[in-house]
Amino acid sequence: MLVVYIKERDGAIIEVFRTEVVLNSLNPTWIKKYTIAYHFEVVQTLLFHVFDVDTQFLNIEVKMLKLEEQQSLGEASCALSEIVTKPNRSLTLDLVRRVESVSSTHSQHHGKLTVHAEECFSSRTTAEMMLSCLDLESKDLFSKCDPFLVISKLVESGISIPVCKTEILKNDHNPTWKPVFLNIQQVGSKDSPLVIECFNFNSNGKHDLIGKVQKSLADLEKIHSGREGENLFLPTLVGHDCENKILKSKLFVEKFSETIQHTFLDYLAGGFELNFMVAIDFTASNGNPRLPDSLHYIDPSGRQNAYQKAISEVGEVLQFYDTDKCFPAWGFGARPIDGPVSHCFNLNGSNNYCKVEGIRGIMMAYTSALFNVSLAGPTLFGHVINKAALIASQSLADEAQKYFVLLIITDGVVTDLQETKDALVKASDLPLSILIVGVGGADFKEMEILDADKGERLESSTGRVASRDIVQFVPFRDVQGGEVSIVQALLAELPTQFLTYMRSRDIKPRI
Repeated sequence: MLVVYIKERDGAIIEVFRTEVVLNSLNPTWIKKYTIAYHFEVVQTLLFHVFDVDTQFLNIEVKMLKLEEQQSLGEASCALSEIVTKPNRSLTLDLVRRVESVSSTHSQHHGKLTVHAEECFSSRTTAEMMLSCLDLESKDLFSKCDPFLVISKLVESGISIPVCKTEILKNDHNPTWKPVFLNIQQVGSKDSPLVIECFNFNSNGKHDLIGKVQKSLADLEKIHSGREGENLFLPTLVGHDCENKILKSKLFVEKFSETIQHTFLDYLAGGFELNFMVAIDFTASNGNPRLPDSLHYIDPSGRQNAYQKAISEVGEVLQFYDTDKCFPAWGFGARPIDGPVSHCFNLNGSNNYCKVEGIRGIMMAYTSALFNVSLAGPTLFGHVINKAALIASQSLADEAQKYFVLLIITDGVVTDLQETKDALVKASDLPLSILIVGVGGADFKEMEILDADKGERLESSTGRVASRDIVQFVPFRDVQGGEVSIVQALLAELPTQFLTYMRSRDIKPRI
């Protein structure tokens, strides 16, 4: 019998599934399947434990068996992403049995375990919805209403993670937005709760919540077929309690249809990779790296600074999707030894080679760079974005099955805002997404402009509009204290950005 466990983020191990018992076999194939929701934005660690069930217990129902009474035949573990990135979605693991002797504990190999994953039919289903609102209320009498919707999924801790948004409609109290597409796997299931929030757009990035509803896709389908709108509500503080004030504004589902489309996992199975790149801010505003109040301070106790945290958390998720695990790594805003200020230098100190090996390689190159460059300024993103875009465009020309993800970690507001916008608009046609993490206490309002989640599509100095939203921006302090890790907040939209790119270019997975 095989028992499956999941390792939680806090290290807790929870049993989630038991197979049937295969009688008298040294090469069992179990038939019973376990269904798990795949979440791209987190590392989902699975533990497998094989037991030999004694004959005397064979009449007992599997879930009633006491595991301590069975003989352990071995255990293995892997991340779910390791299985789904294999071409045939099968991964073979060595079963290991821990043998404890008086002097030490060592492991012995005891056979192999093959784990196969396949995507449920429901997760290939994409819901297309056209949403509208009626009688939206203005925040004050004379202000105009520029509404947009944000659709979020609720995770176990009750925190919502945005998965989709509409465009902003100008001065419209009865808006009908363009259709939105939601993959059912992306939200969990058709019955998973979703929060739909209607905001009034503000150019300063602080958007006003007009009202919201909490409904599943199944509920939204019912609203469509019943032609009845759903009243928005607004959480309102009454004394010390928060009550939901029902508004006269209504949400309507004008269109609801489901189609079968290629999923993110189909592209992975067809050989597509996500290639991780990182760029680190070495401007002087970070503070002297040798002093404990610096954002770049390397703590002798091993406690990670904000830069190290962001690298390891994003890298840990993305590394599974990159076969060679060699990552381009750059720094910007510093003066390398005996040189002028550089806004894009190789983190490893090489003049012609920007790649380092693994997440550990990035960490080592980052630490050594701190002692080999002088922090300077200003904060310019244009150079690193153009460098990443060049790698992505070369890959596109070679028809490689690659999609690139650039992580920029910065402590300050970008100085070359227009050049950055130009670089981003140009890059929006490439297989590239950019994640920006703001660390430290700066006012990051300017950064919100770069993330179309928080505003309108970017426009270049020549008037060209970005073909899609490729930027996700998160201030580190926003998510640091909550249950949602910085990675979840940053990575949740990546599969959608990836699919938007593939579908806009009619690129089909090779499966």
